[in-house]
Amino acid sequence: SRSVPRDLGSGAMPAIKKGTKAAAQAKVKKTLKYSIDCSQPVDDAIMDAASFEKFLQDRIKVQGKTGNLGDNVRIEREKSKLLITSEIPLSKRYLKYLSKKYLKKQQLRDWLHVVANAKTSYELRYYNIHDTEQDEDED
Repeated sequence: SRSVPRDLGSGAMPAIKKGTKAAAQAKVKKTLKYSIDCSQPVDDAIMDAASFEKFLQDRIKVQGKTGNLGDNVRIEREKSKLLITSEIPLSKRYLKYLSKKYLKKQQLRDWLHVVANAKTSYELRYYNIHDTEQDEDED
């Protein structure tokens, strides 16, 4: 077992002194904005955007507690699109998890799935079953 010398100085981050410009930038809160587009199922009247909004308000956890949104997380609805704005860390994946949970509760999981259509947004889409029906007809 031979010892390998390590360079400890290159990977360490510089210390931030209080009262400097860098310290002020470190404290700036990032606002996270996500959107969930559910226009397809809402237009077909198989889902209600208002009930989905209520579900998210009831289920999103802040500091381990549901119903604790306060000013940190805001959920707004524009027709059939939900806009989620967060002052605290909130992962996009958590919103996908809750969306899938809502679809399962409404028994829509067999027809709809949650697809990322941009870096900060999801969309509820129908499964593409037309291709499989054409394949079965050819056989």
